[in-house]
Amino acid sequence: MSVRNFSRHLVEPLEIEDFVIQVMAKTSPTKWHLAHVSWFFETFVLDKFLDDYNSMHPQYAYFFNSYYLQTGVPFSRAQRGVLSRPTVKEVFEFRKYVDEQMLSFFESCTEEDWKEAAKVLEIGINHEQQHQELILTDLKYMLAQNPLMPVYRESRSAGSSAPEPINWINFSEGMTEIGNSGNEFTYDNEHPVHKTFVQNFELADRLVTNAEYLEFMQDGGYERSELWLDEGWSAVKENEWKSPLYWYLKNDQWHIFTLSGSGMLDPNEPVTHVSYYEADAYARWMDSRLPTEQEWEHACADLPIEGNFVENEHYHPVAHKIPGKGLKQMYGDVWEWTMSSYAPYPGYKPLAGALGEYNGKFMANQYVLRGGSCATSQTHIRKTYRNFFHADARWQFNGIRLAR
Repeated sequence: MSVRNFSRHLVEPLEIEDFVIQVMAKTSPTKWHLAHVSWFFETFVLDKFLDDYNSMHPQYAYFFNSYYLQTGVPFSRAQRGVLSRPTVKEVFEFRKYVDEQMLSFFESCTEEDWKEAAKVLEIGINHEQQHQELILTDLKYMLAQNPLMPVYRESRSAGSSAPEPINWINFSEGMTEIGNSGNEFTYDNEHPVHKTFVQNFELADRLVTNAEYLEFMQDGGYERSELWLDEGWSAVKENEWKSPLYWYLKNDQWHIFTLSGSGMLDPNEPVTHVSYYEADAYARWMDSRLPTEQEWEHACADLPIEGNFVENEHYHPVAHKIPGKGLKQMYGDVWEWTMSSYAPYPGYKPLAGALGEYNGKFMANQYVLRGGSCATSQTHIRKTYRNFFHADARWQFNGIRLAR
C-alpha cells in the first residue's frame, strides 16, 4: 500500500479544480491518472481472478482504459479533460473500493492464483509509479498555462554552486552485455540480455547546465539551421522555440517556472525540458553527440542508484555539488536523451495477452532516455530501464549528457 499511499501524498496540495484540467492531448488530468491505475488492478487482477467481481461502475472500464485494445475500446485520450463526471470524489471512492477488493483477494486467494497474480501485481505497482511521475509532469504543464503561475508544493531548498568544468571519462572498445537478466523487476522491453560491441567513446562526467545551454542560445543556437536535424528545424520554426520549455524573459533576465513557482533561472542547475531535437542541436554545437543507450548502460556498470529523485521533494533538478572524478548525476535529476531509437532487442518477445501492449507496440519513431528524473521514484529506476518519447517531447524532465 505504500505506493498507493504515495499517490495520495502527491495530490494532497491540489485544489479540486487542479484535478480535472487537460490542456494538451499528450497529458491527462490528475483524476484520470488516479483512476487509471486503479482500473489496471481491477482489469488485470480482480476481473481475472474473482468470478463474482462487480465493478463499482460498468463504464469505468471505458473511461479509464488507456490504450489496451484487447480489453476494450478506450475513451478518447484527447477528450479526458471534458469529463466533469465521474467527479474527483467518485474517483477517490473508486480507488478505495479497488483497494478493499484487492486486500480481500489477498486474504482469500489460492496459492496457485497468487503465483500468477503476484506477477501482475508487481507490474501494477510499477505502473502506478510511472503514473505518479506523469501526475507531476502533466500537472506542471497545465499549471504553467495559468498566468498566476501557481505553486504546487514548496521545494526543499537544495542550494547551488557552480559545478566543475566537464571532464571526459574514457571507455575502451569491446563487447558488453546489455539488458536485464531478470533478477529484479523489469519490463519486457529490457529483455533479453544480449551482447553488443561498443567503439571507443567518452562520456561527459556530468549533465549540461542552464548556463552552458544559455551560451548555445546566445550564440544563435535557435537561429542556425546547420545545427539542427531537418524535422528539428521545422519544429523550431513551427513552434517558435527560442529556449527550453518553461523559460521566459522578465526585465531582460531569464526566469523559469517550476512546480514550486517561478523565479530567476539558476545557471548551475541541469538544463531540462528540452526535446531530442534541442539536445541533438546542442551536442552538435559542442562538437559532440548524444550517447547511445548501449554506451550509457555500459558506462553505468555497477554505479549505485543515487541521485535527486521524487522522494527528495525538490520536484526540480538540482545543481551538482560533489567534486571529484568519475561519472555524476547518472540517476535522477533529468531523463537523459540518447541517440538510440526505441526498438526491440534481439530476440525480444512481448508479454502474452493485453499486457503485451504495455511497451512493444510503441517501438517506432521514438528515442530512448535513461536514468530517471527528479519526478521518478528511486525504487522504480535501474540501469536497464528504457524510457521512450517522441523527439519533440519537452514536458517531461528531459536533459542532456554529452558523448564523443
